Amino acid sequence: MCGIVGYIGDREALPVLINGLKRLEYRGYDSAGVALLRNQIDVYKCKGKVSDLERFMGDAPHSGNIGMGHTRWATHGEPNDVNAHPHTSYNGKFVIIHNGIIENYARLRERLKERGVHFKSETDTEVLCNLIGYIYENSEVDAEMAVRLALSKVVGAYGLVVMCVDEPDKLIAARKGSPLVIGVGNEEYFLASDATPIVEYTKSVIYLNDGDVAIIRKEQLILKTSAQDVAVPKVQQLTFDIGEIDKGGYEHFMLKEIFEQPQSIEDTFRGRVRADELELHLGGLYEVLPQLVEAKRIVIIGCGTSWHAGLVGEYLFEDLARIPVEVEYASEFRYRNPIIHKDDIVIAISQSGETADTLAAIKLAKEKGALVLGICNVVGSSIPRETDAGVYTHAGPEIGVASTKAFTCQVTVLAMMAILIGKKKGVLSTERYHDLIKEFIKVPAKTQRILALADHIKKIASLYQNVTNALYLGRGYLFPVALEGALKLKEISYIHAEGYPAAEMKHGPIALIDDKMPVVVVATKDSSYEKIVSNIQEVKARSGIVIAVVTEGDTVIRDMADHVIEIPEAENVYATLLSVVPLQLLSYYIAVMRGCNVDQPRNLAKSVTVE
Repeated sequence: MCGIVGYIGDREALPVLINGLKRLEYRGYDSAGVALLRNQIDVYKCKGKVSDLERFMGDAPHSGNIGMGHTRWATHGEPNDVNAHPHTSYNGKFVIIHNGIIENYARLRERLKERGVHFKSETDTEVLCNLIGYIYENSEVDAEMAVRLALSKVVGAYGLVVMCVDEPDKLIAARKGSPLVIGVGNEEYFLASDATPIVEYTKSVIYLNDGDVAIIRKEQLILKTSAQDVAVPKVQQLTFDIGEIDKGGYEHFMLKEIFEQPQSIEDTFRGRVRADELELHLGGLYEVLPQLVEAKRIVIIGCGTSWHAGLVGEYLFEDLARIPVEVEYASEFRYRNPIIHKDDIVIAISQSGETADTLAAIKLAKEKGALVLGICNVVGSSIPRETDAGVYTHAGPEIGVASTKAFTCQVTVLAMMAILIGKKKGVLSTERYHDLIKEFIKVPAKTQRILALADHIKKIASLYQNVTNALYLGRGYLFPVALEGALKLKEISYIHAEGYPAAEMKHGPIALIDDKMPVVVVATKDSSYEKIVSNIQEVKARSGIVIAVVTEGDTVIRDMADHVIEIPEAENVYATLLSVVPLQLLSYYIAVMRGCNVDQPRNLAKSVTVE
């Protein structure tokens, strides 16, 4: 969950590093630091954001053509100057930056202390750095072998970059369970946790696999496997441009990404939903489609917002394809000895493709013989490489920590899958299949109409920016939307919020309702409309405040609710995509009015690559 950046070549390294850290700050912003290698390794680090690091370093020259930087999301040790990366070994020979967790760090630390090694920080990373330094000092090995031997003794996950003062012409990088990508330039190389700091310099990249170790000089990259065999690097081309990771005139990345959803939804179904033929094609599932059609059960795994998308998927697959579905938190799935059959289909959902718990759950499902599919946004990331098949979303880079367009693109993919399987199974008639495709094509334009209501939603937000609690209610397809709306408010405004099935309100949450707590009700017209009208009446009978998301032209709820946000009429299948957008905007405006940093909410990081 930390950000790593590195450079080796003829440029001055520091501007590349600082710019890269700013691009990666969404991955962690507790502290930041850089190391520059000349005749010696100079380390600069401090608590706070990258801007604090820049002030700390001042205007004095910091030259060097080799360097690395790090922005931290704390795991072991509180955020402070000492625990910030990079870390230097006790003997001054090595400097390291690290993303991941060394699970056996406490035992290694004690063994090293018994041998006279001293420590300055509370971090697991310093333990690894000192272990490398100790092996190097007490064995007749070079820096690469010292790194390899140290890594053979650790348990856990890592993406790391190492510099050695005795070998000042190289960087050593290694990866296991934590992402690392290398950008290939002209006699220069760039390293990062993801491609966002690299794309402005080169579009040619190498994604490291688990166990890989890269020895990088400015004119040469040698890639070796865990067995020390030299491997031929697979160079891939990035598919996004630098403009996609700028704010584009918006105040925050989150607002930009909310407003990008008409385009990102269309990009996700472009070439897959074919209006001229009224057909749907998913090339990534072509070879496994017969197994999907015959599936007896689907298990969907994910974390956070991806889990909410999975809940929508449950409704979609059961409604449109008549396949029973279970939705699991990846973090719980892997630890509870789940029953997985060889004819089960497991679908893993992740924006980043690097979510540690989801990756572990994928490995478990594959060990049990299930067919595992991935839904992911990042080409070349770990989940697409670990799964048997899958479908990419085309959301483009998502920088805001609170996920928005990733959710709607994930639901878009799940809807396409369910519709296609339903047609292949004969569950959906040709007429129904064609109607769903026609309606799918209208979703981006309808989403654009909702975004035009931003000022109206902003006015509602201004009335509730100081509340301390909120309740979100929905039924059927819209229950996961209520969960996602509550999560967005919690994540970025720090207001306690809970999502509930509307019918469950009487089983506990109704006790909380008073004239100070807003109740956000997702109440578009569907088969349960009359029921949710009754739920709203129950809230109003207790002096509750109702903010309702309704279908355009609804007069019944308008007369009951305190505030109404209208969205275009849509099939149940697509109401999820539309109704979540006003909830994203409501959370965004409330958070901004409260003075919160919506792109970098406290204690959160974009990509959870540690367990």
